[in-house]
Amino acid sequence: MAGDTRGRMIEATIEALERRGVAGMSFTEVLRASGAARGAIYHHFPDGKAQLVAEAAALKGEQVDDRLAALPASDPATVVSAFLDLVRPVLELSACGGGCAVAAVTVGTEPGDDTALRAVAATAFTSWIDRLAGRLGTAGLSSAAADDLATTLITLLEGAHVLCRATGTLDPFDSVVRTAAGLTAQYG
Repeated sequence: MAGDTRGRMIEATIEALERRGVAGMSFTEVLRASGAARGAIYHHFPDGKAQLVAEAAALKGEQVDDRLAALPASDPATVVSAFLDLVRPVLELSACGGGCAVAAVTVGTEPGDDTALRAVAATAFTSWIDRLAGRLGTAGLSSAAADDLATTLITLLEGAHVLCRATGTLDPFDSVVRTAAGLTAQYG
């Protein structure tokens, strides 16, 4: 996808959402990063910024879901450890001012766009929880326990994004890692 103009614009939007959120990103930034001409915006995204942002967040959601699908699932502790290892580099970026492109579409949106963008985020988060719960189920947890632990892990991840960005450190994520290990120990 990254070779075509539309795809480059979506990838540039993901990066802009991670750095500045919806309110802080601009078409100028997306055009500069993607190498697209100004006319490409409404050619590829006739509904404007809301469409571009929605498609970027949806793609990021799918990319994360694909990575979660590849987590090893020999036992619950392995799933959780692999998940935490997978997201650590992302949290390192949060400590330097980055963030989650999917979470970014839930705040700072224009009136009227917020409902559709929140739905995109809800779909992505639900898919991540379902995928993680599936891996935990494969690892031996009951469906209810897998759902609860997966929901907790995604909630901890998104909260850690905000706290790591606010503090400029990985300390909040390190707390999440310790807490997740303790929670996982409950499941043997």
